[in-house]
Amino acid sequence: MTNRRSIGAVILFTMVIAAVFNFRNVINNYVAIGTLAAPIFFIATIVYFIPFTLVIAEFVSLNKNSESGVYQWVKSSLGGRWAFFTAFCYWFVNLFYFISLLPIVLVYAGYMILGREVAMKPWMIAVLSIVIFFVATYVSTKGARWIGSVTSLGSTLMVVMALVFIVAAIAALFGGIAPANDVSVRGMALDPHSGVGVWALLGTIAWIIQGVGGAESIGVYLNDLKGGVRAFVRTIVISGIAIGLLYSVGTWLMAVFVDKKNVSYGNGIFVTMQHAAAFFGLPTDVVTRVVGLIMLVATLGGLLIWTSAPVKIFFSEIPEGIFGKKVVALNDAGVPVRGAWIQFIVVVPLLVIPTLGAGSSIDDLLKVVINMTAATALLPPALILVAYLVLRIKFDHVVRDFRFGGRNFGRGVAVFLVALFAVVFVAATFPEGQALWLTLVYNVGGVVIFLGAALLWYERYIRRLRAVSVEAAEAEVKPTAGVHRDGEGDGGRSAVRNPGDAVLDDDEERDAARSRV
Repeated sequence: MTNRRSIGAVILFTMVIAAVFNFRNVINNYVAIGTLAAPIFFIATIVYFIPFTLVIAEFVSLNKNSESGVYQWVKSSLGGRWAFFTAFCYWFVNLFYFISLLPIVLVYAGYMILGREVAMKPWMIAVLSIVIFFVATYVSTKGARWIGSVTSLGSTLMVVMALVFIVAAIAALFGGIAPANDVSVRGMALDPHSGVGVWALLGTIAWIIQGVGGAESIGVYLNDLKGGVRAFVRTIVISGIAIGLLYSVGTWLMAVFVDKKNVSYGNGIFVTMQHAAAFFGLPTDVVTRVVGLIMLVATLGGLLIWTSAPVKIFFSEIPEGIFGKKVVALNDAGVPVRGAWIQFIVVVPLLVIPTLGAGSSIDDLLKVVINMTAATALLPPALILVAYLVLRIKFDHVVRDFRFGGRNFGRGVAVFLVALFAVVFVAATFPEGQALWLTLVYNVGGVVIFLGAALLWYERYIRRLRAVSVEAAEAEVKPTAGVHRDGEGDGGRSAVRNPGDAVLDDDEERDAARSRV
């Protein structure tokens, strides 16, 4: 086995920050619930991001000799049917991510070019968003190498901008500024006159959980980190605390410059930066355009990357026979072109439907699509947690180099997070104040139709596979944990852990485990 440990803790730390932190999440949640979002951000990071990343790390450790992804993780304990369903959910969630991303591109472009928000009807926003997505799909299928550089530059500039904002807000407080909102602990309470009830607050928590997501892209680096398991756990905990502080402090300091009532989902970051620039005597017009440029570069980079990457990952993970060779066929750039254009066709109606009931402004539309994006984003991690719960119940004897605590602790974490996700998902799917027909058609109907179709399509694949080979069909739907490890079909006999083994193996134990398998 080759030594892949080539990433240092500092590099992993920066990768975690870049993958998870997005200043737009600070704005959205401040607009929704004010500075109350600050402590919730930090709690969500500690309660969700850190544990879930360590759950992913355990799945990676279980499948350490494969470039495993969501499909393989879930198949370990739940089998192929639910593995496909989870992988499909990740792709499905990405569709709603596009819908929340595309309209905001227009907002950022307007501020960069004109220095102000451009008023547009929701239907016009949908038409322009479709055009942008068409161009993004075409460009991404060509495999342009500069896309990664643009994304990296945009995310870096966004983090730098957030840090500059935090330093500026603290300096303003010491400089005697009168905060626009109450920045004390009392100001973090839910305002009974704000129109935000407990149910709406639960729905907003889905936004915050989505904001601290990204563990799926981080846990896979367990096998690449210098220092092994202990260094990984230590780095993830430190990174999680740093992300929680960035989000919490950033949200809290929003109240220094702007009143929650005076900002919206579209203009929040620009109004805030304009007030900050005015306090320090900087030209607000220039600052607005610079912020617009940074946000536009980061958003376009993310759009181009996520137009092709999820399609490529999804179709490369699942069994070839599910969709057929033509759909998954890669072009010279390594992109499944037909899959990408199928994705475009699916996104178009999802862009149009919310404009019919979103009110008369881009802010109304953004509220609908951001809410639905956050709700659906809870589905894949919830399924992974269910898979993890089954792993700790049925396959805890299977050896792996890393375990997230003892058996009962792992079970408890999984049960708690699944229960939390269930409540928050329902609250986000049925938001207060949204038209009932829009909720039933878009929120509920979208989930039921797409996910139901996915399960039916998989059953079609299994029927066809069973007609060819009953053994192959049975093997596809069965869990793989305990059946083989590192390519050896020993029925899990070599993977039995002794009761006295440590939860976190040291180097000698890892070497011994490898020698046994």
